[in-house]
Amino acid sequence: MTPDQYCQRKAAASGSSFYYAFRFLPPPRRRAITALYAFCREVDDVVDEASDAQLAATRLAWWRQEIALLFDGRPQHPVSRALQPALAPFGITAARLNEIVDGVEMDLTQTRYLDFAGLERYCYRVAGVVGILAAGIFGYTDPRTLEYAKSLGTALQLTNIIRDVGEDARNNRIYLPIEDLQRFGVSAADLLQGRHGEAFVALMRYQAARARDFYARAMEALPAADRRAQRPGLIMAAIYRTLLEEIERDGFQVLRQRTSLTPLRKLWVAWKTWLAA
Repeated sequence: MTPDQYCQRKAAASGSSFYYAFRFLPPPRRRAITALYAFCREVDDVVDEASDAQLAATRLAWWRQEIALLFDGRPQHPVSRALQPALAPFGITAARLNEIVDGVEMDLTQTRYLDFAGLERYCYRVAGVVGILAAGIFGYTDPRTLEYAKSLGTALQLTNIIRDVGEDARNNRIYLPIEDLQRFGVSAADLLQGRHGEAFVALMRYQAARARDFYARAMEALPAADRRAQRPGLIMAAIYRTLLEEIERDGFQVLRQRTSLTPLRKLWVAWKTWLAA
């Protein structure tokens, strides 16, 4: 199996909406973004699949060494080898890749966030940085496009957090800021025990409004000159906004179930967005 094939399988197996956004790219950019996505999945899986925090920390340290080897021209892992040809053409830096590892590492040491400032820092590392790197792969001419990418990454991560509130709570992770829980009278125990009520719905409406605000910031920041090049990101935005609307229509039943869109619906949204952009 070649490094590119490994990354393609990693992307396809995840069932992520990213896969639908990649399909319309020309081959060189598609290979690069698929390799970047596979890198993110590999690093994220370190924390999601490890039962021991110390082991996970050791594996993340290995990935930091692998990043150093990658930029020294000696990558070992299939994902790193697939990513190597994309470094110079698309402006991928070691600092950015290490920021992603920094974000994933936060999950080993932090399971609660006092305020949105702390959560936003986490969102930037695990999603905003990915958005910035992706924008470089898609192509841009105006530096403002990076602000669009950063805001869009945060919006997508906030949508993920809303979708996964129940699943994360069962893993003893609560990403909703404590200041927001207190404001709406929802306790950590309510989330951990899956208590769905009016207070919880009000809290989630507030979270959804914040996510929509970041989508709006992203769209406002995207220069018209780069809109066509950034169509894969616009596809992601359309799919995730559709998901957010579905969650809202369902009354934020996210404590005991995971709302998702069917593959056919994702593909339809992707195709419509690609034609309209």
